[in-house]
Amino acid sequence: MSNAPLMPMATAVWLVENTSLTFRQIANFCKLHEVEIQGIADGEVGKGIVGYNPIIAGQLSREEINLSSKDPDRSLVLKVNEIEIKSEKKKLKKYVPLSKRQDKPDSALWLIRQYPTLKDSQISKLVGITKNSVTAIRNKSYWNYNNLNSKDPVAMGLFSQKDLIDALEKAERRIKREKKENEKSKI
Repeated sequence: MSNAPLMPMATAVWLVENTSLTFRQIANFCKLHEVEIQGIADGEVGKGIVGYNPIIAGQLSREEINLSSKDPDRSLVLKVNEIEIKSEKKKLKKYVPLSKRQDKPDSALWLIRQYPTLKDSQISKLVGITKNSVTAIRNKSYWNYNNLNSKDPVAMGLFSQKDLIDALEKAERRIKREKKENEKSKI
């Protein structure tokens, strides 16, 4: 892996000030030109840049610097961090055009009619409108209820079929749990 160290110019400043490495070695390690390293040593380049210690940063070892200091033809080797950082992609709210935003209440009406087991909070999360709006649509007190047309949100691309199936499975689990609690309370 031939990546440059973090903050290459600051690392070069530190290496020039604190080691006896050749300009070529520092330039190759920092992925900079040898003339830039010469300029850093002369004080013409990198004025005001605070040196960044690659040893503390875990990018070089003291032994690596010592070995390369003794052999001017030896290149410095960047330490590779063996820790694998996993990042779960956070579900980003995608932009919904104005034309589709007007379809959200229609979609909520469709979900209420097709899947009455879904809670208002689940519908609001799926469609992307407030829970109060969903409740108002369910109670037929929504300000524009008479003009709503029931539309399939999956077909319109507001969310995926998988999202709908997940919500329905969650609703089924909730209903089963509530039935068990009711049976326990009757006993």
